[in-house]
Amino acid sequence: MSGAQIGERIRELREVQNYTREVFAEKAGISSKFLYEIETGKKGFSADTLCRISKALSVSCDYIMFGEDVKHLGAEKIIGVLETMKPTQISQIQNILRLLYEMCDYSESGK
Repeated sequence: MSGAQIGERIRELREVQNYTREVFAEKAGISSKFLYEIETGKKGFSADTLCRISKALSVSCDYIMFGEDVKHLGAEKIIGVLETMKPTQISQIQNILRLLYEMCDYSESGK
């Protein structure tokens, strides 16, 4: 596990979730310059910083450090988008998802 690999994982997750470096750095409680240095493998970071980054990205510390298989990357992207929405928008999305679920459930019960 090299610093460059860890930084690359952080950058990829940040980009998948549509965060700019500045916005994500603020969310993780670090400077954008420090985030850049982490992402490029130029600087290491503390366990506390790792925890803040993993929480901000909604992934485990293990994934960031060891590169576990990304099974939930789609979910992480959805979470990132939902976090930018207003409560009324989230409510509308929930209603749409409920309708889609009912449509799928209906079509499967008809088989």
